[in-house]
Amino acid sequence: MTTAELKPILVFDSGIGGLTVLREARVLMPERHFIYVADDAGFPYGNWEEPALKERIIALFDRLLEEHDPEICVIACNTAFTLAGADLRAAFPEMRFVGTVPAIKPAAERTRSGLVSVLATPGTVRRAYTRDLIQSFATQCHVTLVGSQNLARMAESYIRGDTVADADILAEIGPCFIDEGGAKTDIVVLACTHYPFMANVFRRLAPWPVDWLDPAEAIARQARRLVPSPEGFEPLIGEDPAIFTSGKPDFSTRRLMQGFGLTVR
Repeated sequence: MTTAELKPILVFDSGIGGLTVLREARVLMPERHFIYVADDAGFPYGNWEEPALKERIIALFDRLLEEHDPEICVIACNTAFTLAGADLRAAFPEMRFVGTVPAIKPAAERTRSGLVSVLATPGTVRRAYTRDLIQSFATQCHVTLVGSQNLARMAESYIRGDTVADADILAEIGPCFIDEGGAKTDIVVLACTHYPFMANVFRRLAPWPVDWLDPAEAIARQARRLVPSPEGFEPLIGEDPAIFTSGKPDFSTRRLMQGFGLTVR
């Protein structure tokens, strides 16, 4: 099978945070083209009522699957998948979805202090899905859920090259750091795909060193497992498309997409 005959992989996010997942998936799946979809018209998802957001996501995928016929879909957004993942699978049973969920299980396996924090959006923190992960995999740990109202938007600005004040970032990540009886938080789960772009800033501002757990590589590995590599393939030529639901990404966003080998449609 030639590369031209292989279906593309669709990567979906509320904004540009899913680029962290796309970057890892390309390393593991060099024979595939990708379609990156950013629902910037709906960003940030944390401002939505859950029923309306779920309806929006399912309606978007009804159109995206019809237009692009991907091999699989990677939902590179904790908020979207923990809310609508089961509904997407029910609505489109012929399509395989790779989800993004807070990396609570690996955090619980790695922690030495027993103090783990989950840095997420308010929607992910509220979700029963997140609580179920804690109940299933981290009952032996003290898990602190930190729902940041502003950090995803800050990350979008930071990725585009805008200046974000250290004090504003520290105000969002500060509640992750717990010191109880000499035991300190040693792992912070980055439960939003926007956040890894700011990991170096987080490390610099953190009151003590912690392991910032980025799920992007694990998501990409799961996508690779679902789509076995062909025996031989031709080198890819050309850039992959990026689709913004607003239809009008700004200049800095377009430039960022070009840096990731994406062409804005």
